[in-house]
Parts: sequence; C-alpha cells; structure tokens
Amino acid sequence: MPTIRFIEPSGTEHVVEAESGQSVMEAATGNLVPGIVGECGGSCSCATCHVYIDQPWFGQLGTPDEMEEMMLEGAIEPGEQSRLCCQIEVADDLDGMVVRIPAGQL
Repeated sequence: MPTIRFIEPSGTEHVVEAESGQSVMEAATGNLVPGIVGECGGSCSCATCHVYIDQPWFGQLGTPDEMEEMMLEGAIEPGEQSRLCCQIEVADDLDGMVVRIPAGQL
C-alpha cells in the first residue's frame, strides 16, 4: 500500500496509507487530514482539495486537464506545483509522495 505524507504549513505531518486506485483526496479525507475538505466529492468543481506536490512526484503526475486548470485559478494561494488532489490517482509508484497543504486552507 503506497504511503502519502501530507504536511501542514506548521510542519505537522500526517502519514497516510492509501489504496491504489483511490484519489489522494479520498485518502486524505478518509484519514481526517486537516485542510483537505473535498467538498464536491472529487468532481473537480470546488478546489477545496488544493495542494502542492513536491518533486519528483509532481513531474510524474502529468499535466492537469483544462477543468482542473480552471479550478486552480480560483484556488487559495495557487503555485507552480499546485494540483487538486481529487484528480490524482494513487498508484504504487507514488509511494512516499509529499503533499503540502496551503496555509489558507487550514
């Protein structure tokens, strides 16, 4: 089972074991990670699961589709490594991925 490390702006870490095939948002909300709300349930329509993905994992994810890019424009504190974690599917090659939560979401 892949492990994902969610890091709050304060440095507090939440290490979550995730099932391959579920979204990173589902892994976060299922483990009560603060700052990841997933208000729309993963339909890419609210940006309440906005995160920053550390390298090298960011480069492995491919590019966001047009809908995700539009939602990221309205996200809190978007940056170059921003993604909506509802759009990232957990896979074995993402084991150890570091996901940072924007300060404005806590």
